[in-house]
Amino acid sequence: MAQQNIPLGIWLMIATALIFAAQDGLSQHLAREYNTAMVVMIRYWFFAAFVITVATRKAGGFLQAARSEQPLLQAFRAVLLVAEINVMVFAFTLLGLVESHAVFACYPLIIAALSGPILGEQVGWRRWSAIAIGFVGVLIILQPDAGVFSPYAVIPLLSATMFALYGLLTRYVARRDSAATSFFWTGTVGALAATAWGAWFWEPMTASDWALMATLCVTGAVGHWCLIKCYEVAEASAVQPFAYLQLPFASVIGVVVFAETIRPNVAFGAAIIIAAGLFTLWRARQKG
Repeated sequence: MAQQNIPLGIWLMIATALIFAAQDGLSQHLAREYNTAMVVMIRYWFFAAFVITVATRKAGGFLQAARSEQPLLQAFRAVLLVAEINVMVFAFTLLGLVESHAVFACYPLIIAALSGPILGEQVGWRRWSAIAIGFVGVLIILQPDAGVFSPYAVIPLLSATMFALYGLLTRYVARRDSAATSFFWTGTVGALAATAWGAWFWEPMTASDWALMATLCVTGAVGHWCLIKCYEVAEASAVQPFAYLQLPFASVIGVVVFAETIRPNVAFGAAIIIAAGLFTLWRARQKG
């Protein structure tokens, strides 16, 4: 087993959360200027190139990375992630980073709720209680009985559900395929799916926005590299709680760059969701 370095893993996860938050800010700006599908398509082109480069440098190369015992499920995972990213970036254009991420933070709770029927895992009453409390936080953010409720707020909730299903399927295929294989299929099939959809919405971009797009692509590759290294040096249960830092990082970008505001109910609801999510992670680690 590789030597564990949990402090380094934590710093890599913090860096990953910061990079992904910056990536979301760039995505929000570009998707407000151009069609969301086109932005995601170009982002995936670079991601696919990065995945293929990583695959060719490992033992067995391209063919070894592409070899899967469950290709249909791997392909479905990849297409699902493309759809989820399109939905989430679209949510950024309607709600901004703060409120989108506040609702999206519930995805670990959805994973916990669905891990029983999909993966056959046992979810005890403590985790069910945390899931219920977390969704109270979601309702506090959405304010369904208030006059200020926007139906757009359901969009990041849909994205969170899709991402949770993607995460569960990733764990399911890991029973028979390696992580390198799953990563390869995510990037390559994802790029094909993103192109099949995004090519219909091509728009000319300004030189300055091409520079931002290039930055978006590079941050995506760097973020995934940090995440890969993070899981190489530290166990997931030790570093996963720090992934929640993406919410405050994205909120700072939303407030400072896009002049968004943080409503009290959003801050309170997000705090409840994060607390419930951290508890489910802790319980999963205890049972593990």
